[in-house]
Amino acid sequence: MRYLFVHQNFPGQFLHLVRHLHAQGRHEIVFISEANEGAMPGVRRVIYKVPRPPSETAHPNVREFEMACLRAEGVARAAATLKGLGYEPDIIIGHHGWGELLNLGDVYPDVPVLGYFEFFYHTDRYDVGFDPEFQVRPEIFPQIRAKNAVNLLALNAPGYGQTPTAFQRGTYPEWARPKLTLLREGVNLDLCSPEAGISRRKVVLNGVEVGPKEKLVSFVSRGLEPYRGFHTFMRALPRVLAERPDARVVMVGSDSVSYGAQPVGGCWREAMLREVGDRLDLSRVHFLGRVDYETFRTLLRRSDAHVYLTYPFVASWSLREAMACGCAIVGSRTEPVEEFITDGQTGRLVPFLEPDGIADGILEVLEDRTLARSMRRRARAWAEKELSLDRYLERYEELIDRIVAG
Repeated sequence: MRYLFVHQNFPGQFLHLVRHLHAQGRHEIVFISEANEGAMPGVRRVIYKVPRPPSETAHPNVREFEMACLRAEGVARAAATLKGLGYEPDIIIGHHGWGELLNLGDVYPDVPVLGYFEFFYHTDRYDVGFDPEFQVRPEIFPQIRAKNAVNLLALNAPGYGQTPTAFQRGTYPEWARPKLTLLREGVNLDLCSPEAGISRRKVVLNGVEVGPKEKLVSFVSRGLEPYRGFHTFMRALPRVLAERPDARVVMVGSDSVSYGAQPVGGCWREAMLREVGDRLDLSRVHFLGRVDYETFRTLLRRSDAHVYLTYPFVASWSLREAMACGCAIVGSRTEPVEEFITDGQTGRLVPFLEPDGIADGILEVLEDRTLARSMRRRARAWAEKELSLDRYLERYEELIDRIVAG
């Protein structure tokens, strides 16, 4: 079969699928993306360029949409070149978030498109207005609604959709949901797995030593920011460290902001240290920044209490990997997390907005070894049942085959 993948950041969400298809040895795979250093065996990369930046004089509400239209132009131009060279895919698979798929139906009108739908924005629920610390001004509501322009164009175009969680599917209007197949993303259960006895030896995480008698509290986010609960987690730490002198806290994440806004002056790490730093034993609090995958995996395997918090928004990949590694997870009682975590079974759910409640959950997991062991075992079992990468790829291929056959 001939595949055409599209994602501005190669390989995006399609890493495992592309590897799987290449390993079968019977497919031709072409991938359109912007230039980066990525490379994969058996994949022919085609680079597209955005013709120009969005106009500085454009209305702020439409600049993001203009960028999507510019990306759509660049991708369609690259696809037209491919077509001119004789490449006719059997299916096009891509991410709708950046508008790249919008014009491909003009180039390949008879080729089915399977698009990844990530999130539908609302002004009155989910992430908007969730955290009272960050007041939402009604003046930005038009800008939030405008973020759905690509979503709406994609939903009204011919083609098919997929989304990775029931929560994300539920953010879309009811009329759109029949178009969206729920396809739970999988984890490599061999790579992400518990390691017996790791807590009985010293581990070193980017120079930070964690001894066998210490309790490791872990926190992971692409960026240390409020959307992922960094501010409320930091406010929980003074009590955790005071009540557990044997606790050591290790955080992974950059100072950048992926969602929401930067604080005035500096980053959220600096802002929260200014707020609570004088109440913390900073010799036991470590910020590793971004780490390699082996360090990340060792952190999860060694963790005594892994904290995962998020607004009602897209759940991070790290939550799936933490479950596969058999972490004792302290998660926020928000919809994306509740889809993965059952309180007291596969983790402990705590109130996102209450630092004392978060501290309660962490301390309970550190103190109740029987509960922690049970949650670890059940988290891993749930991952084996629901997050198998092999089963995910089987379902993915089944969906592709149905679409192509149809």
